[in-house]
Amino acid sequence: MSSGMESMRKKVYHAAKEGMSISLYTLLSVKSPEDCQHLLSQVVEEDGQKCTPLIITARNGHERAVRTLLKFSPDLEQEGTVKFDGYVIEGASPLWCAAGAGHLGVVKMLVRAGANVNHPTKTNSTPLRAACFDGRLDIVKYLTDHGANIHITNKYNNTCLMIAAYKGHVDVVQFLLELGANPDEKAHCGATALHFAAECGHVKIVRELLGHGAKITQNEHGMTPLIAAAERTRSDVVEYFRSRPDVSRQEKVDALELLGASFASDKDNYNIELAFKYMMKGMQERYCDPDIILSKPPSNPVAAYESRIECKTVEELESIRHNSGALHMESLAIRERILGPHNPEVPHPVIFRGAVFADNARFDRCLQLWVHALRLKQMNKVCVMKDLLRFAQVFSQMLHVGVQLEFEVVHEVLGATVLELKRNKDKILCPGPKDDVDNIKEEMESNMITALYLIMIAVCVAKGRSSSSLPGVSIINYDPGMNNGVGALNRGMRVVGFGMRGVERGDTARQSLQQLHQDVEKESQIHHAVYSLVQVDARTRTGQTLLHLAVNPETPVDDFHTNHICRFPCATTTKLLIACGADANCMDNYRNTPLHLIVPYQKAVSDFLTLHNIIMALIESGAHMDTVNQLGATPFDSATTGIEKHIFITYCKSFLYYQCFPSIAHLSYNDCNFFSCPIDMIFS
Repeated sequence: MSSGMESMRKKVYHAAKEGMSISLYTLLSVKSPEDCQHLLSQVVEEDGQKCTPLIITARNGHERAVRTLLKFSPDLEQEGTVKFDGYVIEGASPLWCAAGAGHLGVVKMLVRAGANVNHPTKTNSTPLRAACFDGRLDIVKYLTDHGANIHITNKYNNTCLMIAAYKGHVDVVQFLLELGANPDEKAHCGATALHFAAECGHVKIVRELLGHGAKITQNEHGMTPLIAAAERTRSDVVEYFRSRPDVSRQEKVDALELLGASFASDKDNYNIELAFKYMMKGMQERYCDPDIILSKPPSNPVAAYESRIECKTVEELESIRHNSGALHMESLAIRERILGPHNPEVPHPVIFRGAVFADNARFDRCLQLWVHALRLKQMNKVCVMKDLLRFAQVFSQMLHVGVQLEFEVVHEVLGATVLELKRNKDKILCPGPKDDVDNIKEEMESNMITALYLIMIAVCVAKGRSSSSLPGVSIINYDPGMNNGVGALNRGMRVVGFGMRGVERGDTARQSLQQLHQDVEKESQIHHAVYSLVQVDARTRTGQTLLHLAVNPETPVDDFHTNHICRFPCATTTKLLIACGADANCMDNYRNTPLHLIVPYQKAVSDFLTLHNIIMALIESGAHMDTVNQLGATPFDSATTGIEKHIFITYCKSFLYYQCFPSIAHLSYNDCNFFSCPIDMIFS
């Protein structure tokens, strides 16, 4: 496009965006029909949106500007990308934008001009659905009067009735029901409009739907609208359902107990008084008929809930009325019993309660709850990306302030990270119908970085317990052939080469050996976990492996406590990854090996040991010095200071001269000062 046309394109778009109808007409009226079509079809990217002049002016509700543009016959169905209420909408037509923004006048003009009233977005949302979301009954009526189909669902099989019920627009719900909308249609998650209304607390809509014959069904997690309302602390909806004769006593009991338990566990609607009130109502309902007492079913106590046994009588519940700690654990136990361990809503309050403990420096209780929540999520194959990072943060905080951190917890979380990365990779290779591959790639990248945090933390915990005080035990000098701690002790006590000098005989010696056995076992467990991580061969979106990330100064470090413990590049992590099978010659999408990424390190002077240790670890593990990246540069070429080059040349005889001599033939005197190095340094 010529500079003149580019300037004209920007002027037309700006005039449309600001509703400058006279300027629009002036700019377009002097152009040929072909030029007008070209200008009006151009998409401008701005503030995360991609819009044509017609889309942006329809989005902003400029009726005169829309009328002006329509005179020049723009494409009414050309799609763009817009933002609404924090959502990014792809594939939006001008009519969808006008309907979603509530501009009835613009909607009328576009429909009269011939716009498709059922034109869907990328997620199959129609202009009618957009109007239902916004609660604009006037636009809903106009669109349906002109052929809009109320039965079209979006990609999740979510109907216009469902979105209106979810948003609480009673008049729109009534109108759609009168037009014949099906109240029993189910979304892919198994929820009906009644579920959405109940969980959002819209009692009037619940009544309206039931009045039109809506059936009470369960969603894919076995939740009825009543249970969904109780789980979300919607007491008005729960009380309404309690008044209905078609709700059984057991359903009322479950709803009341769940409602109370949720009030004690919901971070946004926390109310311990209401929690006790509704739990007591549920208990009283159990005993309201002495001839038919609804006893609580037996359940296995959960260790994370302090092995809490639920109260079984009114007296037992009354005894903990003023014990908030007991009520909190009672609530978590109730929620897991009623909803079931496979319900994805169960872990959230568990995590919340753990966070409260962490805020009060009760890290032991925090970790017990978070580990339980992690197990529940992974059992149900729910994404745990945020959970893993949360663990890394609290682990780092504990190490930073000097609180004892149990190795077993770190090891379990590291194992969970391995499992999550495997699942990420499997989904990328074979995505399901609900999987967004781009999102999963982003998740995997985050999990890879978190995995490195956890490796560093695990090493810190192991060293803090043992390695720093036992010079013969080193996480880096680990024997890859060793299967467990016993194996080390059976190999001639290699790891205790410093001997038993100074160790007293008898009990002291026995205790030292036991401690040593435990220390070696922990290091063995770390290596097995890291080996499993390496075997996953996870890659970032740019093709970087864990080894690339470990040596890369650009690898981000989370700033919520984690930066107190973790940083990149990390020599210890690099050596550990290599010892566990990481390929020193692996390449990213730009053919960069780990050596390419470490040599431009800008802190070569202040952090010389890290630089030196990483370069030498890579070279000693077989990293090729002559590998060229996409730019045709070797690691030597990528070095930004003489320090990196000096490290290379220092070990030239062992790792360049005999292995990669041809690659250095082109190096100039000024490049590496090869001949200025002492002869004995190079060839001795």
